[in-house]
Amino acid sequence: MKNAFIIFALTLIMAVLPSCEASDVMDKPSALHETRSISYEGVEVTVVIDKPAIEEVDVLVLFHGTVVYDVNLIQAANNILGRFRELTDRDDVMLVSVAYPGEHKLLGDNITEAEAALLWVKHVAGTDLNVTIRKIFLAGHSQGGYLVTRLNTMHATDGVIANAPGPLNLVYRCYLEESGRIEAGAACNKLNAAYGTTAENPEAYRARSLRRFTSGYQSDILFVQGLDDSPIHMSSWPTFKQLVTACTDCAGREFLEIDGGSHGALFDSPVAGAAFNEFINR
Repeated sequence: MKNAFIIFALTLIMAVLPSCEASDVMDKPSALHETRSISYEGVEVTVVIDKPAIEEVDVLVLFHGTVVYDVNLIQAANNILGRFRELTDRDDVMLVSVAYPGEHKLLGDNITEAEAALLWVKHVAGTDLNVTIRKIFLAGHSQGGYLVTRLNTMHATDGVIANAPGPLNLVYRCYLEESGRIEAGAACNKLNAAYGTTAENPEAYRARSLRRFTSGYQSDILFVQGLDDSPIHMSSWPTFKQLVTACTDCAGREFLEIDGGSHGALFDSPVAGAAFNEFINR
């Protein structure tokens, strides 16, 4: 009788408690850190996703700097994700780091994969990851800054951050390599094989230089530049800044120049870090 009474009492208690079915547990958001291959309109690219365990997020779509060999892309994507995770002062931001290819492409042709990643975040990621996306920001370092600046001429987001974006002037850079004044690199070698020298076909090099993409910005953009970056980069920086400043069909443009800052000024300077967070927290 005693056992029967206990069973009866427990039955009454369970009857008045709210049910907790398996589906309720499964519907709760969970933290996620994974590498996955995504596709948008037939274009495939690998991304590294770092999602907090919340239902609504802002998203930073990240682009690493130049990687010579594609075997190192995932490492580069993880590295830049870690740098931005350290930089960001919020815990409601999902990071999507894009492992865009480069080894078998001419510089700039990987804008196809970069665009596919952005459009996947815009139109697919919310459903795939069971999360509500509020705002989307683009952020990139070096060649990644080049890509986010170009993407800003193609699609509107909630803001763009470009740290030391480049290459700014491929005619100048590749000419120095051709003439033996600096060590030859993969990007200029591939352009040379496709188009000839900078003297033979300068327009092909100009068409892929970032100084060609200084108008039509669809969203506010913050450029961060260390003033102790490489001499090659800094020789073209004032002209690039002047062209962007003179744009008549651009959204807002901001320049933060860091005295003594190097190529990674965004990550090394507290002033730059504060400006970054102020920008995405508006």
